[in-house]
Amino acid sequence: MINTATLHRISEFIPIANHYINARGEHTDVSPSVIEALLLALGYDTSSDEALIASVEQRQTHTVIPTVLVVNQADAITFPIELPASSSMETWSWQVLTEQQAQYQGTLSEVIGDYEHTDPPIMVTLPCDLPLGYHQLMVNNKRDSSCYRMRIIVAPPSCYKQPELQQGKKLWGPSIQLYTLKSAHNWGMGDFGDLQHLVKDIASRGGDFVGLNPIHALFPANPEAASPYSPSSRRWLNVFYIDVTMVPEFTHSEALQELVNSPLFVQQLQQARATEWVDYSQVAALKMQAFPLLYAQFKQQHLSSNTERAQAFHRFVEAGGASLWQQATFDALHTHLQQQPNTVWGWPAFPDEYRRYEYAAVTEFAEQNTEQVALHLYLQWVAAEQIEQAQQLAIELGMAIGLYRDLAVGVADSGAETWSDNSSVVLDASVGAPPDILGPLGQNWGLPPINPEHLQATGYELFIELLRRNMQHCGALRIDHVMGLLRLWWIPKGESAINGAYMYYPVREMMSILALESHRQQCSVIGEDLGTVPDEMADLLRNAGVHSYKVFFFETSPTDGGYISPSHYPEQSMATLCTHDMPTLRGFWHCDDLKMGAEIGLYPDEPVLQRLFDERLRDKQQILDSVAGHHRLPEGISMDALSVPMSTALSDALQLHVAAGQSALLSVQLEDWLAMDKPVNVPGTVDEYPNWRRKLSQDLEQIFARDEVNRIAQQLTTQREQVSQNNE
Repeated sequence: MINTATLHRISEFIPIANHYINARGEHTDVSPSVIEALLLALGYDTSSDEALIASVEQRQTHTVIPTVLVVNQADAITFPIELPASSSMETWSWQVLTEQQAQYQGTLSEVIGDYEHTDPPIMVTLPCDLPLGYHQLMVNNKRDSSCYRMRIIVAPPSCYKQPELQQGKKLWGPSIQLYTLKSAHNWGMGDFGDLQHLVKDIASRGGDFVGLNPIHALFPANPEAASPYSPSSRRWLNVFYIDVTMVPEFTHSEALQELVNSPLFVQQLQQARATEWVDYSQVAALKMQAFPLLYAQFKQQHLSSNTERAQAFHRFVEAGGASLWQQATFDALHTHLQQQPNTVWGWPAFPDEYRRYEYAAVTEFAEQNTEQVALHLYLQWVAAEQIEQAQQLAIELGMAIGLYRDLAVGVADSGAETWSDNSSVVLDASVGAPPDILGPLGQNWGLPPINPEHLQATGYELFIELLRRNMQHCGALRIDHVMGLLRLWWIPKGESAINGAYMYYPVREMMSILALESHRQQCSVIGEDLGTVPDEMADLLRNAGVHSYKVFFFETSPTDGGYISPSHYPEQSMATLCTHDMPTLRGFWHCDDLKMGAEIGLYPDEPVLQRLFDERLRDKQQILDSVAGHHRLPEGISMDALSVPMSTALSDALQLHVAAGQSALLSVQLEDWLAMDKPVNVPGTVDEYPNWRRKLSQDLEQIFARDEVNRIAQQLTTQREQVSQNNE
C-alpha cells in the first residue's frame, strides 16, 4: 500500500482528486486504494513509494519545450523553455511554420534577453502574431543539430454560431432516436432515407433542425450491441443506417433486385417493419445480404473503369487515413470470427493473434481478405454520402441548422477504437458517475476513459479528430456529458462505481480547440450539462459560446413558484421537456417510469418508491401552477394534479409554455406528439428493459397526416417567431 503522504505529493503532477463534494454537498474523501489502482491503470509503478515517485518524475520530465501550446488568438504566444545547463545561448534558434505555410524565425537570444540571471524555466514570447490554426514551432541547437518541436494551436475565444442565432432568432426542431422511425420504406429501423423524409416534413412546418442520437459505428457482426452511447468507434458511422434503396448501385444490380423481390425476402422485410421493437439481428441479416451485392455492382460499374464516382470513393478512403482502414479491418475480421461456433462479442474475445491491429496475423488477414475489408470501406463511404445528403437537403430547404449530431462520452472497450489505438485510452478503468441520492451505488458506464497525459503528449490529435469527424455534415454538435472536458469519474476495472475518483482534464485547452473546430466546420455546440455543474465549468461553457442544455422538469426556482419561468432561461441554451434518458411526457405524468422501476427492482425499498410518488405529485402540481400562472393552461383542464390526466391539450400547452421562453433552441419529442408512454431507455438497466429498441407508434407518413401534429408544429413556429420579434 502506497503511503497517503506520497499520494498527496504526486497529486501536484497527476490530476486525480483525493476528495469530492457529493450530491448532498458533503466533503467526501477518496480511498487511497482507489487512487493507487488508478495510478496503476495509468501505467505508473505502484510497487513501492520510491518506485511510484521515480516513475512519476520520469514521466513528468519535459524536453526543452512542451509538446503543445494552446493560446487564444488575442493572447501573446508565450511558453516555457528549459535549456541544458551547459548550453550556450548563441547556438539556439527558433522557427515557426504556420498551417498556411508562412515562416517566422529568429534566435533565442533575441527573445530571451538576460539568460544568465533567469531561473529555469525561462518564459519566451515570440515576436510574431499567428493566425487561427495549427502551427509548428521548432527550437534548434546548431552545436549538436538537436531539434525540439511544439504544436501551437491558436483558437478563437468562442464557438461558432449561425447568423440566425447571432441575430437572436428562436429556433425549434425535434430531437429523435433515428432507429425509432417507422416507415413503409425502411428495412426494420429508421435510416438515412427516413431522415431525409423527416427533414422535409419539419422544414415545411417551420422547424430549423432535426437532432440525432449518436450515429457512431457500432458492431455489424454483433448487431444486438445496440446502445448508441457504447459505440465501437466515435470516428465512423453506423452502417445499418444506410438506406439500401437510395444507394446508386441499388437499381443497377440485377442480383440485388432479384433478392429484394423474392417472396421470402419480401416476407422478412414486412416482418421487420411490423415489429414494435427494433429487431437488430433481423435488420442486420437483411442488410448484410444486400451490402455485398451493392459493392459488387460498384466494382463492376465504377471501380473497373475508374469513373468519377470511383474517384470520389478513393478520395474518401485517402482522407480517412489509418483510422478508416482500422475500422474496416476490424469489422471484416469481427464478421469473419463471428462465423465460428462461439459468439465473439468484441476483440477481448478474439484469438490471441488477432487482439491488436498491429499484430502480424491481422495484417495477414487483411491481405488475404481484401474484398471483405474493401466492402467495409465502401459502406462507410456510402453512410457518409447519405448523411451529407440529408444535411444538404436541410440547408436547401432553409433550415438554419439542419442536422445536429450527438457525440457520446466514450467508446466500448471491445470495439475498433480501443483495438487499434489503446494507447489513447485507459483500459483498466471505466467512467461513470459517483453515488447520488437516487443512485446510492453510483453509475459505471463501462467506457474506458481517454488518457489526459496522452492527449497532451500527442498535441490533442485524438480530440481534434473526434470533433472533425462528428462536426461533419451537420450544423450543430451536442456533446454528451460535457463536464467530461473538465473531469470524469474514473473507476478502477472490476470495482463498483462507488469506488472511484475524479480525473481532471486540460479543460481550457480542450475548450479552445472546440471553439477552433466549431468555426472551421461552421458548427455550433450544445453541451449536455445536466446535474451539478462546477462554477468553473459553467463560466467556461458560457464564455465559450456553448449552448447549455435545459430540461424543463429539472429547472426549478423558489422565486418562480417552483419551476423557472421560460423567460428566465438563458438565451444561450437549448430547452426541452424530455430527453432519451427520461420517460415520455405521458409516461412522466402518469408515473409509468416509477411503476416500471418498481417492477424491475430499481428502488431499494417501498419508502423510497413512495417518496418518489409524493415528489412526482408535487412536481405535477407546481407544473400546473406555473403554466396557469403564465396564462397558458387551456380551459377545461383541472388545476388539481391528482385528478388531471395527460391529454393532447395539456401536452401542447407544456410545449408551447417552454417555446415561449428565451432559449435560442427548443427541442421537442415526436413521442410526445404521438402520446406515447414507453421510454427508449431506462438508465441503470441492461436486461431488465429493451433499451434502444422501441419504435415510434406510427409511420412517418401517418404522423404528418395527423391534424393535431400539424397544429402543434404550426403553433411552435408561431410562438418562436413571436419571441424573436418581441426581442427585436
